[in-house]
Amino acid sequence: MRPSEALKKHRAEVRALVDGYPVANPRLFGSTARGEDREDSDLDIIVQRAGDLTYFDLAELEERLTILVGVRVDVRTEGEFSDRTLKRISREFVPL
Repeated sequence: MRPSEALKKHRAEVRALVDGYPVANPRLFGSTARGEDREDSDLDIIVQRAGDLTYFDLAELEERLTILVGVRVDVRTEGEFSDRTLKRISREFVPL
Protein backbone atom coordinates (compact mmCIF):
# COMPACT_ATOMS: atom_id res chain seq x y z
CA MET A 1 0.00 0.00 0.00
CA ARG A 2 1.26 3.47 -0.82
CA PRO A 3 1.81 5.76 2.21
CA SER A 4 -0.73 8.25 0.85
CA GLU A 5 -3.39 5.51 0.79
CA ALA A 6 -2.50 4.35 4.30
CA LEU A 7 -2.63 7.90 5.59
CA LYS A 8 -5.98 8.56 3.96
CA LYS A 9 -7.37 5.49 5.70
CA HIS A 10 -5.95 6.41 9.14
CA ARG A 11 -5.56 10.21 9.07
CA ALA A 12 -7.73 10.93 12.13
CA GLU A 13 -5.96 8.25 14.19
CA VAL A 14 -2.55 9.49 13.04
CA ARG A 15 -3.43 13.05 14.00
CA ALA A 16 -4.73 11.95 17.42
CA LEU A 17 -1.55 9.96 18.07
CA VAL A 18 0.72 12.86 17.04
CA ASP A 19 -1.32 15.24 19.21
CA GLY A 20 -0.43 13.09 22.23
CA TYR A 21 3.24 14.13 22.01
CA PRO A 22 4.91 17.48 22.76
CA VAL A 23 5.04 18.51 19.10
CA ALA A 24 3.27 21.11 17.00
CA ASN A 25 2.55 21.83 13.35
CA PRO A 26 2.93 18.30 11.90
CA ARG A 27 3.39 18.36 8.13
CA LEU A 28 4.12 15.84 5.42
CA PHE A 29 7.15 16.20 3.19
CA GLY A 30 8.93 14.01 0.69
CA SER A 31 7.37 11.78 -1.94
CA THR A 32 3.98 11.51 -0.23
CA ALA A 33 3.65 15.30 0.02
CA ARG A 34 4.59 15.63 -3.65
CA GLY A 35 2.12 12.92 -4.73
CA GLU A 36 4.99 10.73 -5.95
CA ASP A 37 4.90 7.98 -3.32
CA ARG A 38 5.11 4.31 -4.29
CA GLU A 39 4.46 1.05 -2.48
CA ASP A 40 8.05 1.05 -1.17
CA SER A 41 8.01 4.71 -0.05
CA ASP A 42 7.99 5.80 3.55
CA LEU A 43 5.85 8.49 5.15
CA ASP A 44 7.90 11.55 6.13
CA ILE A 45 6.53 13.85 8.84
CA ILE A 46 8.20 17.00 10.14
CA VAL A 47 7.19 18.62 13.43
CA GLN A 48 8.15 21.53 15.64
CA ARG A 49 9.21 20.81 19.19
CA ALA A 50 6.58 22.00 21.65
CA GLY A 51 7.91 21.18 25.07
CA ASP A 52 10.16 18.55 26.52
CA LEU A 53 10.47 16.20 23.54
CA THR A 54 13.18 13.55 23.72
CA TYR A 55 14.63 11.37 21.00
CA PHE A 56 13.04 8.43 22.81
CA ASP A 57 9.67 10.16 22.32
CA LEU A 58 10.38 10.55 18.60
CA ALA A 59 11.42 6.91 18.26
CA GLU A 60 8.29 5.79 20.09
CA LEU A 61 6.09 8.01 17.94
CA GLU A 62 7.68 6.66 14.75
CA GLU A 63 7.17 3.08 15.90
CA ARG A 64 3.54 3.62 16.91
CA LEU A 65 2.75 5.41 13.65
CA THR A 66 4.44 2.70 11.59
CA ILE A 67 2.36 0.03 13.31
CA LEU A 68 -0.83 2.07 12.92
CA VAL A 69 -0.56 2.85 9.22
CA GLY A 70 1.35 -0.25 8.11
CA VAL A 71 4.11 1.64 6.27
CA ARG A 72 7.44 2.97 7.52
CA VAL A 73 7.10 6.41 9.11
CA ASP A 74 9.97 8.84 9.71
CA VAL A 75 9.32 11.72 12.10
CA ARG A 76 11.81 14.59 12.04
CA THR A 77 12.01 17.90 13.86
CA GLU A 78 12.79 21.16 12.11
CA GLY A 79 15.98 21.44 14.16
CA GLU A 80 17.43 18.34 12.50
CA PHE A 81 17.80 20.17 9.18
CA SER A 82 20.12 22.94 8.10
CA ASP A 83 18.45 26.25 7.28
CA ARG A 84 19.12 25.69 3.59
CA THR A 85 17.58 22.21 3.58
CA LEU A 86 14.60 23.30 5.67
CA LYS A 87 13.92 26.14 3.24
CA ARG A 88 14.11 23.75 0.28
CA ILE A 89 11.82 21.08 1.73
CA SER A 90 9.37 23.62 3.16
CA ARG A 91 8.12 24.25 -0.38
CA GLU A 92 6.50 20.82 -0.36
CA PHE A 93 5.03 20.79 3.17
CA VAL A 94 1.44 19.58 3.44
CA PRO A 95 -0.39 19.92 6.77
CA LEU A 96 -1.10 16.59 8.41
